[in-house]
Amino acid sequence: MATIDKPVRQSVSLPARTARRVRSLAKAQHTSASRILADLIESGLEAKEREKQRFLELAERLAVTADPAEQARLKDELARMTFGE
Repeated sequence: MATIDKPVRQSVSLPARTARRVRSLAKAQHTSASRILADLIESGLEAKEREKQRFLELAERLAVTADPAEQARLKDELARMTFGE
């Protein structure tokens, strides 16, 4: 049997500019600000998971490659992901 997630009421404080953008999106999409926030949060969580998977894939490739040029490229990419440089 499938389980349905029960909604949980959660209060968050948003910067005024962000709140205006959320309300504007909700109005444009004819939905509630709550629905927009839930969708944005879900998208953000999925993006974080994809980023984590990409990092682990790069780390695995770094561990198995013997090519020094590939190692350097992978190290640079991992550093950018980690430190934003």
